[in-house]
Amino acid sequence: MNRPNPNEAFPNLNIPSLCYIKNVVKNPNIIVGDYTYYDDVDGADQFEKHVTHFYDFIGDKLFIGKFCAIAKGVEFVMNGANHRMDCVTTYPFYIMGGDWGSAIAPVKEELPFKGDTVVGNDVWIGQNVTVMPGVHIGDGAIIGANSVVAKDNPPYAVAAGNPCRIVRNRFDDELIDILLKFRWWDKSIEEIECLMPILCCSDLEKVRKELKARL
Repeated sequence: MNRPNPNEAFPNLNIPSLCYIKNVVKNPNIIVGDYTYYDDVDGADQFEKHVTHFYDFIGDKLFIGKFCAIAKGVEFVMNGANHRMDCVTTYPFYIMGGDWGSAIAPVKEELPFKGDTVVGNDVWIGQNVTVMPGVHIGDGAIIGANSVVAKDNPPYAVAAGNPCRIVRNRFDDELIDILLKFRWWDKSIEEIECLMPILCCSDLEKVRKELKARL
């Protein structure tokens, strides 16, 4: 079968803006699953430029699952953007050089640290979204364009705005539970291809019945 190669950067030469992220990132602290793509006419292979304030000495990581769709202009702000907040000023005198360089620099433990940023599987992140440090976005979630995601978002929720808030759940609780147990993205590609008629079906009762039979 002629299927997209998950180990190629550009799976469809007719859409040069579309890129499988895992094949172009070089930073070992950015871990991306198969078939997750970024789409940007300004250079889809430049995804790392959209992961900002990412410093080795801090040690945080960005995890993105499989089969995610990430639109252009998305920015992942990492923990290096945080300033110390337990002093009178948040201004970082110590990085400005000259005599100011003698200002007392905080140690790593004194800086706010929100942990790793984690995006689940089958997540759609709309255009120009900003994801703040340490946020977790659940499997199957949708983040609306121009949102600022400062808090965790649960699986299969539609969220949007600044600050990003849950608008609604995509499905009822039972179907969400079935999908989270089924974890189609972890199946072999051959199994996924057989499941495509179900995964792309808008008859949710049919989907519910079919997936329950396969659990």
